[in-house]
Amino acid sequence: METLKQLLMYGIDAGIQLLTQPFYYISILFVMLFYRRQVLVERKLFHVKLHSWGLQTWRTFLGGLLAGIGVSIVVAFLGISLSLEAIICIWVTSLILMLFHIRYLCFAYSIGLLGIIQFVLGWFPNWQPEGWISHVTTTIVGLDIPALLALSAVLHFAEALLVRIQGSGFATPLFLEGKRGRLVGGYHMQSFWPLPLFLLVPAVNGGSVLPWTPFFGGDAWSTGFTMMALPVVIGFGEMTQSMLPQEKAGITSKRLIFYGAIVLALSLLAEWWAPLTIVAALAALMLHEGLVWYSRYEEQQRSPIFVHPIRGLRVLAVLPNSPASELGILAGETILKVNGKLIHSKEQLHSALRQNSAFCKLEVQNHQGESKFLQRAIYAGDHHQLGAIVAPDPRDGIAVRLKPVSLITLLANKLHIRSKRGSSGSTTTDGSEEAGFYSS
Repeated sequence: METLKQLLMYGIDAGIQLLTQPFYYISILFVMLFYRRQVLVERKLFHVKLHSWGLQTWRTFLGGLLAGIGVSIVVAFLGISLSLEAIICIWVTSLILMLFHIRYLCFAYSIGLLGIIQFVLGWFPNWQPEGWISHVTTTIVGLDIPALLALSAVLHFAEALLVRIQGSGFATPLFLEGKRGRLVGGYHMQSFWPLPLFLLVPAVNGGSVLPWTPFFGGDAWSTGFTMMALPVVIGFGEMTQSMLPQEKAGITSKRLIFYGAIVLALSLLAEWWAPLTIVAALAALMLHEGLVWYSRYEEQQRSPIFVHPIRGLRVLAVLPNSPASELGILAGETILKVNGKLIHSKEQLHSALRQNSAFCKLEVQNHQGESKFLQRAIYAGDHHQLGAIVAPDPRDGIAVRLKPVSLITLLANKLHIRSKRGSSGSTTTDGSEEAGFYSS
């Protein structure tokens, strides 16, 4: 009972400490900027807003808060030694990596890199730098890399759960340039979650002793414990042309669990035998990059699904609260007939809808290849395609080329869209958004 009261008091202190740390506010601001950028891309491509950046930020804030509490409970049994200098070192490393690519905002990269630097510094035990460099090297050498890698692994378990629950809800439809220059539809799935962690750390000046002994730290826990707040950001990013967003999110979730299990096992072994620390650090980096590479390779080998079949128009996305949404039309389904007429182009879709300005009847083929028959009244102000965004037509001439986005380009908040005239005289858009593939 006494320990529980002590945990509650430490938790309150850590909560106050979290509110005084600028990194937590930086992470929330970063998430807001990123979602606002997504909304700008949607408006540029479709002239409508599919998502609300404010609602997206609120959802990720709540998801991150719950995940942070869950991770904190798990890590309490693993144990971790951390100081304020170590927190600053980890965050500075992450921000420096973000200058090169946004997906490097990940503990797997920052902790893995710090583990490699710590290993290299071990080759020069007699090196004694001066000034702030001495302070930085002392902090890096003192980091408990196996424990931090174990924390990274648990964060990936939490990320896998968030991707499973919320991942597909953050998917942005895009017109992309596929194989041989053919325009195809696809989704850019990217999201970030700011997590407040409340970590138990060994006390320096003594205090209450935990009723259990955490795995990492050994005898350090015999003098008591305290609690420290650590704000982190986790996130994922995927591009898919060959799967529905829900399917892609499910596959990504399973791979993150597999990755987290390997890193956790290696970090536990590194605590038992120190020379394995560099192996665990390298594995955290290389396996993470391997997941990103394999996902891209997999997409290249599969056929795109968001292209128009011989009969009908393939639906890429459905606007929320639109007639198509109310009718139950889903992304990946095919509109075959409108008011009894077979359609093969957007022009035929518009023409068929204008036949009866007050009512429409649709025949839609679902994911299983079965037809479903839908009907609805049409009201003034309804979207001209009932709120269904269909896959691109070759004549659209609008494609998005995704490029790596860094912290600087995100803060600049520029989409870098340029237009040029094609040989047929139609306007094409090239190099739309500098959005990055991200996964942590």
